[in-house]
Amino acid sequence: MPDATTGSGTRLSEIVAAIALAADLGLGQPLDHVLRSCVLATRFAGTIGASQDDRDATYWVTMFLTAGCTSASFELSQVFGDDIAFRAGIFDADPSTVQVLRYLLDHAGRNRGPIERMKVRATLLASRMTTLQQSFLAHCAVNARLAGRLNLGEAVVSSLWQTFARWDGKGLPKGLRGSDILLPVRIANIANVAEVREREQGVDASRALLRRFSGTSFDPKLIDAWCAAAGDLSDGIDAGASWDHVVGNEPRGRGPLDESELDGALELLADYADLKSPYFTGHSRGVASLAAAAGKHAGLPDPELTTLRRAALVHDIGRNGVPNDIWDRPGPLTATEMERVRLHAYYTDRVLRRAGGLTALAAVGSSAHERGGGNGYPHGLTATSTPLLGRLLGAADAYHAMLEDRPHRRPLTRDAAAAELRRMARSGELDGAATDAVLAAGGHPVRRKPSTPGGLTSREVEVLILTARGGTAKAVGLRLGITPKTVGNHIERIYMKAGISTRAEAAMFAMQHGLVRDWQTAET
Repeated sequence: MPDATTGSGTRLSEIVAAIALAADLGLGQPLDHVLRSCVLATRFAGTIGASQDDRDATYWVTMFLTAGCTSASFELSQVFGDDIAFRAGIFDADPSTVQVLRYLLDHAGRNRGPIERMKVRATLLASRMTTLQQSFLAHCAVNARLAGRLNLGEAVVSSLWQTFARWDGKGLPKGLRGSDILLPVRIANIANVAEVREREQGVDASRALLRRFSGTSFDPKLIDAWCAAAGDLSDGIDAGASWDHVVGNEPRGRGPLDESELDGALELLADYADLKSPYFTGHSRGVASLAAAAGKHAGLPDPELTTLRRAALVHDIGRNGVPNDIWDRPGPLTATEMERVRLHAYYTDRVLRRAGGLTALAAVGSSAHERGGGNGYPHGLTATSTPLLGRLLGAADAYHAMLEDRPHRRPLTRDAAAAELRRMARSGELDGAATDAVLAAGGHPVRRKPSTPGGLTSREVEVLILTARGGTAKAVGLRLGITPKTVGNHIERIYMKAGISTRAEAAMFAMQHGLVRDWQTAET
């Protein structure tokens, strides 16, 4: 295993940016909304001469400001239906109290029939928007606790508890008003609104909207200063540049995470992904633990076990892009709704590939739902195209999900889940060796491990075949989702076990022992 104290090469800003990208999905915004907001906010903090401490806090507060939106998705969807569409529409709603109330009532019960819709509206009014207030408090709590777990400091945590504070005191916490609201969150909230309006309608429209909020939601002096500087704040921060700006301007005193810190940060991402619905609570950590145990049973070396566990932790970070009235549906889904479910693995791939130091986890993390016949998602990979770590993750994810309660079914017993996993392996949906490894890790009896010439492991057979066919270490690594260095280590062991020393000998060994045929048969 990697030394817990060595640098991982991944920065904290990249972890936080992954959360921000996932939050964008939940807001119904493009995947650069929070990143652009962060650049606007930190530039503005510098423009008004904020202290370095306030500028640093503004950076982190803006990155986390919308993260908590996922925390109340379950409750919001029961009132407003599609929680993502509901949040996206709020950015376009008129800021006046009357118009906001009209927006809420217009969206209440949208996914229900006329009579049920009237009941939802009546309940919302009778409760004086209690459901909405509770969702705001949950949002604040998640924002603050995420930042607290990453040790971002008291100023950041305290600001995030004030996410929904208003200048006029009519927000949450109730009565908190004016300059008692911490400066970082005052700036972050302006940036969050300004970015959307400027991106969609231009700087002048953004200025006009902010002035309508002045003195009610926002600090009027900050609004005046923002409107004066708005033309320069967004200079040069298109979607591609926003990532570089955010990572390149990470607050002082933060070096790359060590291996132990990276593991803890990825566990935070796992917990964040699982907040989307109460039905998912603990799923990502459970799958990661099972997948790592299965990988160990399969004889994977420590570096690959680490990659497998880390990819499993983040394999569902794309869930935020699918509304809860689909995730939490007790009945069957339509074909269109199933397509939206399938998109969550694609979103996982997008988030991880955008997240700098996490890019190496994308190929494995997004392949949990690929299936052997090419009818899985997001890319429809066949078994031969899905990396071994992805096949292990897919079997672990399927088994673990069967043991969990879902809105449309009760959890399966362990024996029933094992029987279903074996059926999927027989049909070619799941890899047979990966299925055996997962079942063994879950405490089930499995068939004896198939013997291979020279005692090669399944992974070593894969590397042998691809190398024999002329694959370079880099090409084999890309195909299998591992590093070229790990490929080199595999080749050294293969050559030692097989008593060979060249690619030509590797090809002869593979053909002589029928490994090419066996490998193709097992993979197709």
